[in-house]
Amino acid sequence: MKRFSVIGICLAVIMTLGLAVGCAQPAQETGLSGTLHIFHAGSLTAPFDEVTRSFNQIYPDVEVLSEAAGSATTIRKVTELQKECGVIGSADYNLIPQLMFPDFADWYIIFATNQMCIAYTDSSQFADEINGDNWYEVLQRDGVTYGRSDPDQDPCGYRTLMVWQLAEEHYNVLGLYDALYEGEGDVMRPKSVDLIALLESGDLDYAFEYTSVAAEQKLNYVKLPPQINLADETYSDFYNTAVVEIAGTEPGTTIEQRGTAIVYGVTIPTGSTEYDLGVAWIDYLLSDEGIAIMEAYGQPAVVPAQTNDSALVPEPLQKYLD
Repeated sequence: MKRFSVIGICLAVIMTLGLAVGCAQPAQETGLSGTLHIFHAGSLTAPFDEVTRSFNQIYPDVEVLSEAAGSATTIRKVTELQKECGVIGSADYNLIPQLMFPDFADWYIIFATNQMCIAYTDSSQFADEINGDNWYEVLQRDGVTYGRSDPDQDPCGYRTLMVWQLAEEHYNVLGLYDALYEGEGDVMRPKSVDLIALLESGDLDYAFEYTSVAAEQKLNYVKLPPQINLADETYSDFYNTAVVEIAGTEPGTTIEQRGTAIVYGVTIPTGSTEYDLGVAWIDYLLSDEGIAIMEAYGQPAVVPAQTNDSALVPEPLQKYLD
């Protein structure tokens, strides 16, 4: 899987992108109008908002309404609550086939990546000591609090548990996973971005986040070794040894999630009344302009994009596939 490098997040880059979009050529004829609902992972909020601002310079008559939540919650808005939307953006592409196939979708496109880190502020306890070698020891000190998101709602939540499992093996510290999972300082919230306010208020010392989110929020963060940060496909076999069970599609059922490199996916729900609008928006997301925005926000693109079945992907989007 080919991946582009991460471009630093800075205001100048975003302003440049905004100016450049005025020269961008739309992939479809203009004239589209209506309301497009996008349900997406919380970690996609900033880049998707920027993509929409640029998209609206080409399609000013399309009103885009975005809702952020944990990816599983996002998908269940369609599958359980029957809410109408034209685009689903998930922080884990695997959730699309697991929760939507075959009744609510039959294709997805893989478009971006990320990695896990531990975010903190200058006020966090032991901020001047923590690093990629001792973080698990720092988190277990008296009075230290650390946050994670709910694994049943948010991929960052079950990926955090995977990081803990992999860390036990990587650092050769027997019982580390249980110590962190059962630790007095462990705090859980619905989605990872919910932890940011707790960090900034000082109610939380550390939070397991994606590096893109930590950078967007201008937080300090511990860079985790590639063996456990879920970003390096070289370690795919090792990642795959981590297993977490999350809530399934029916009450009382579960789905087994195995560790993989972090990859984001996008789709359009089957039968969506916003299909044409969704195709146009995803077309822009996958264009050179959309890729530049994603990269500027710290989420490397997957180029060419990948899919489960190219024949099922809308024709205007097939040009982005390998």
